Amino acid sequence: MAGSELTNVKSPRVKAARRLTKRAFREQDRKFLAEGPQAVREALRLDGVTVELFATAEAESRHPEIVAEAVAQDVPVHRASGEVMAELSQTVTPQGLLAVCRLVHVPLEEALTGQPRLVAMLAHVRDPGNAGTVMRAADAAGADSVILTDASVDPYNGKCVRASAGSLFHLPVVTGAPVSDAVRRLKERGLRVLAADGAGKHTLDDVDLSGPTAWIFGNEAWGLPEEILAQADDVVRVPIYGRAESLNLATAAAVCLYASARAQRAT
Repeated sequence: MAGSELTNVKSPRVKAARRLTKRAFREQDRKFLAEGPQAVREALRLDGVTVELFATAEAESRHPEIVAEAVAQDVPVHRASGEVMAELSQTVTPQGLLAVCRLVHVPLEEALTGQPRLVAMLAHVRDPGNAGTVMRAADAAGADSVILTDASVDPYNGKCVRASAGSLFHLPVVTGAPVSDAVRRLKERGLRVLAADGAGKHTLDDVDLSGPTAWIFGNEAWGLPEEILAQADDVVRVPIYGRAESLNLATAAAVCLYASARAQRAT
């Protein structure tokens, strides 16, 4: 650990990190905060992403391997008091580790290089917890990338980063893509574009998911607008076998992505 403990919540270093809780400053500084051991660990696995690390003495003793990895990469490590960590943290109970990271999203064209077989696109998704959870599900299902359209939440929102559980650092993430542009590029790359919507004429049981597929998931409250549904090759709903009215966005996305992953692996 470097130097003495940071105890002043108004110090320039703390203020510079704290401002990254605001989207405008994240975009301006091209940096964001990754909080907790899982996120920090995954950030350190990407070369040149972690700018600096704040750690309490307790977290240092609990996760010495993370601090050691930061030191090995010449990432500045600052011991922070509980008060400073509470100032920087966006959780009720800070975990004592917080990294300042460079933005990791990639251009749409780069995310679709090679032969992508499974892509998740979030259109007008506003809840950061849902967006992060879909990222995590896409990562677990072996998706090649995640696309967030220009009307969707910032993936660097603290809640979104935490909900992704490190998956933000695992797969290419595109931000700010216009829906029509993304759909066109996906089709050009040979992917069948399916819109997940409760009003779909077909269910997951009816469609062949063995080929390259891109799923579009919509807003938590109102789903996908007609103009986006019209651009998809098909509109598909998750069948409800019991008495539940519907599934929430993240659960439905996980079901769809895993259905595609399973079908593709069976061929």
